[in-house]
Amino acid sequence: MSKRPSKAVLITGCSTGIGRATAERLARRGHTVYATARRLESITDLAEKGCKTLALDVNDEKSMKAAVAKVVKAEGAVGALVNNAGYALEGCVEEASMDDVRKQFETNVFGLVRLCQLVLPGMRKQRWGRIVNISSVGGKLVFPGGGFYHATKHAVEALSDALRFEVRGFGIHVSIVEPGLIKTAFGDTATATVGIPDGPYASFNKAVAERVGGAYEGVMGRLAAAGPETVARVVDRAVSSRVPQTRYRVTSGARFMLTARKLMPDRAFDTLLRAQFPRPKPD
Repeated sequence: MSKRPSKAVLITGCSTGIGRATAERLARRGHTVYATARRLESITDLAEKGCKTLALDVNDEKSMKAAVAKVVKAEGAVGALVNNAGYALEGCVEEASMDDVRKQFETNVFGLVRLCQLVLPGMRKQRWGRIVNISSVGGKLVFPGGGFYHATKHAVEALSDALRFEVRGFGIHVSIVEPGLIKTAFGDTATATVGIPDGPYASFNKAVAERVGGAYEGVMGRLAAAGPETVARVVDRAVSSRVPQTRYRVTSGARFMLTARKLMPDRAFDTLLRAQFPRPKPD
């Protein structure tokens, strides 16, 4: 009888929010979970909740290789990879530091791609695997001031679509999770990165910061009314289903926004955005 495939789950970005909720839920439901974060001390309590914990920095090649190697040594292979680590760089395109832009892509895209490359040999060998990439409604539509963040999520969508076709014949499923507004510390991080407080985009940057913060606390936040556990339940389905969906859209707000954007011409969507954001212009 052939050896049963490893179904151990490796999750990135477990210190807070979606990653933490997913690790807790999957461990509670009997999965072997390797919860990871850049700072190991931020997830030590997850060991008490049934998780195995590892340090993993998606911006560090040695860290990624070491984490995957530890799972492979213990389990035979990474059975399921949940690429959750990420953050939002906010602010106008012209004023963004290229170092910040590179860091945004390193975290949200290149780290995700590299982890896929590292776990795929084991998945192919055992003819079973699950890759779940946490994207966003921002992978399908764009709000002003978030160009680089949206660009990373567009990239995640495209890469996931290509990868899904390439690995399906090896028994590996690739799913994309597209959350709307989820009440985590994510909004605080995004607000903290909003651009330069003076200069030609000063009023625009201020408005973006207010909109990002208000989205999580104001009317849109109440519309979303979803915590990270909502996404964790969806990830659980993607990992556990015999034939997972290719895409999971999370929250009614996400489904509404994506449908509205699909139906609206670009100029109509721009008009809608002008009602929410001031258009940068000369003083």
